[in-house]
Amino acid sequence: MKTTFFSVAILGALLLTGCGPKESGQPAHPGAITAGPHTRVDTKYGTVEGYLDDDVYTFKGIRYAKAGRFMPPQDPDKFEGVRMCKLFGPRAPQGTDLVWRDNTQTDYYFGNKFNLEPMSEEECFVLNVWTKALDKTRKRPVFVWLHGGGFSGGSAHDLDCYEGRNLADKGDIVTVSVNHRLNVLGYMDLTAVGGKYEHSVNLGHQDIVKALEWIRDNIEKFGGDPNQVTIAGQSGGGGKVTALMVMPSAKGLFHRGIVQSGSYLRVASAEYGRMLGLAFLEELGVKPSQAEAKLGTFTYEQLAEAGNRATRKVTAATGERGGFGPVLDGTIITEQTFDPVAASQMKDITMIIGSNFNEFNFDTSVADKTPEEIKASLAERMGTEKAAQVFETFQKTYPEKKPGAILFMENRFRSGSLQQATLKSRQGGAPVYLYQFNWMPENNVLGAAHGMELPFMSNNVAIQREMTGSSESAYKLEEIMSNYWLSFIKTGDPNCAGQPAWEPFTEEKGACMIFDTTCGVRYNHDKALLELLK
Repeated sequence: MKTTFFSVAILGALLLTGCGPKESGQPAHPGAITAGPHTRVDTKYGTVEGYLDDDVYTFKGIRYAKAGRFMPPQDPDKFEGVRMCKLFGPRAPQGTDLVWRDNTQTDYYFGNKFNLEPMSEEECFVLNVWTKALDKTRKRPVFVWLHGGGFSGGSAHDLDCYEGRNLADKGDIVTVSVNHRLNVLGYMDLTAVGGKYEHSVNLGHQDIVKALEWIRDNIEKFGGDPNQVTIAGQSGGGGKVTALMVMPSAKGLFHRGIVQSGSYLRVASAEYGRMLGLAFLEELGVKPSQAEAKLGTFTYEQLAEAGNRATRKVTAATGERGGFGPVLDGTIITEQTFDPVAASQMKDITMIIGSNFNEFNFDTSVADKTPEEIKASLAERMGTEKAAQVFETFQKTYPEKKPGAILFMENRFRSGSLQQATLKSRQGGAPVYLYQFNWMPENNVLGAAHGMELPFMSNNVAIQREMTGSSESAYKLEEIMSNYWLSFIKTGDPNCAGQPAWEPFTEEKGACMIFDTTCGVRYNHDKALLELLK
């Protein structure tokens, strides 16, 4: 096993000549916030006014589309006068999974600190923009963030670390985040009804394409380059990135992709989607011939409940894992993403793909168990002989970790990201870079959990310290990761001066960047362990 490592402590001294400024997070003494004619932009649809936050122009809640219920999105209406765009717009209607929890569940919810915004079916078609300059003198690369929450929940301001200000400030790029339709309103397939609903499928992704078209048509006015767009997302956002790569309507609207803990290997079949749509109508007591007249009469809650019942029935009947999400309908999405090979449309798209060490396994307190306790716990799952093999192999794979970490290590996300990177590299096209985020905060039971990397790559550790803590190690890792992401956004290559080389992934060498208290590339580092745990 070949290893190339670089200590975070050593790297911190070299970053003065690296990819970005020395400072991390929010400035110690933020400047003034101003607004007025100097913060106005004439878009294709009308004039919007944001505000100047120190030296970053900020626009929130810009309308990029409109749509009727279960209808494909259309261009937004043009408007007269000046529209204020200084507050985050509404999120799409959704359940309460990511909102406030009582104090018996504080570890996960306190760390993530989910925001609760108003919801609107009609007004959720909004995006946010952060930029250093409102001119065309120099076009800046554009970074488009797609939020997590599966395909059912979340928003562009779901977490504080989704804020695009600090990354735009540090890298002199334009950052954009997007809200779109979700769950039953965004991913119910009604194409089997026909007529008016002929194209009512993958609506949430049709919304995202509409947002990308808005960026293409307007982002130059915000100092951005429409020919240098990177789309990125974590969890469900990573799945959204992957599905966009197999949409003919999205081709040319973005040029690079980042998938963080969201390696999505296949979309639901067309058969599943059509069955779900008809079952949904049946649960509502609506005949296909009545759909146009009656679908507008139900509340969102009634639609969601009927959709959930229909999902359970169709999944049980077909055995296909579906639910609300993209469908291979043949028109909007025309290829499987990574089943059995990487889709042809993504061959020329450079990617970063990765996952976190423990994802949804949060009980990191088991790290301090004795070797005997660890082996006994493993033996309950896999038998005594294999438990001993796994224990020994884990210690060889991750010598820097406590042996008990094997009990909360998660391998499904890691295996998915590895498979996605393998299939992408087999295309022989644009390179793919693979990572594993293993850094764990001190005194934080979340560990390297699902989403822990978000404040680091977005240069937002300072505003999400509930999750990361505020140790020197955290800020140094933030500098490293945000530099890599910014370099990739600007050039399609994460490598930059003063940081360890991150070579593209190939199936043979298995290069994987490890983000931890020491950072560096390992080669097929966990191949033997994953084989044992398969």
